[in-house]
Amino acid sequence: MTYLVGRDLPATSAGKRFRDMMARRGILRMPGAHNGQAALQAKDNGFEALYLSGAAMTASMGLPDLGIITVDEVCFFIRQIVRASGLPLLVDGDTGYGETLNVMNMVRAFEDAGAAAVHIEDQVLPKKCGHLNDKKLVSPQDMAQKVAAAAKARRDMIIIARTDAAGSEGLDGAVARARLYYEAGADAIFPEALISEEMFREFVRRLPDVPLLANMTEFGRTPYLTAREFEELGYAMVIWPVSSLRVANKAQDELYKTIARTGGTREMLEQMQTREELYRTLRYYDYEALDAGIVATVLPHIGHTDRDAA
Repeated sequence: MTYLVGRDLPATSAGKRFRDMMARRGILRMPGAHNGQAALQAKDNGFEALYLSGAAMTASMGLPDLGIITVDEVCFFIRQIVRASGLPLLVDGDTGYGETLNVMNMVRAFEDAGAAAVHIEDQVLPKKCGHLNDKKLVSPQDMAQKVAAAAKARRDMIIIARTDAAGSEGLDGAVARARLYYEAGADAIFPEALISEEMFREFVRRLPDVPLLANMTEFGRTPYLTAREFEELGYAMVIWPVSSLRVANKAQDELYKTIARTGGTREMLEQMQTREELYRTLRYYDYEALDAGIVATVLPHIGHTDRDAA
């Protein structure tokens, strides 16, 4: 199957498919996919939805995660991931790229690019990674206005509100913000940088009617929990935002070290994706067969002229 054949594309919107997945029993697992190739590999390993991290996007561009990239740059990533995989995609919308009208513009742009869901956070610009210190937050009321604006702008897109308040306002402040954002129109809440299993459990206890998303990022403040453990705690969704990029970057660095040290890549061959594996992942032969089939079907008879018809 390729994205070029219209009848092979999903008949329902990405947002509706994402909402249906949220309604099913069991936790929705969304690994980060930082480009189209990663999206295809995740799909081939059985994942039904994906996550696009702002930190992964900026890092792949050689930039820090400080809210530097633009809506149009994010749409480039959205289009390639959705086009490659066809899977519903949750996108990191940072702070919404401005105030209420900017948030609405972001929602429209992301949904038109193919995103199924977006999350926005209650930090001020320049925002910081959720697991760093000294984050500055907007007022709860200002964030609630952004959430309401996002809900008004979407067609079917899922709106998830992220709060970074746990570190500065404690669990009470984070829960109060989460409730306000949910009442303002968010479909789910993303409590960022919870630092213990007990905090995750308590968030669920205080908001039993609200779908919650857990962030299982590496090298942060959150303890390492599995999808099943998050599900048992009561979470509806879990993401691994930057894992694919971290692994790819580590392997890439080792490649460059090897070339610099040995003058070649021979030592790395067994760690490389082969040409055949790459072609299978890209559905190369499906595209090739489609091209040949179209040509064979449509191409007119060679040598036919008006004189022959006469």
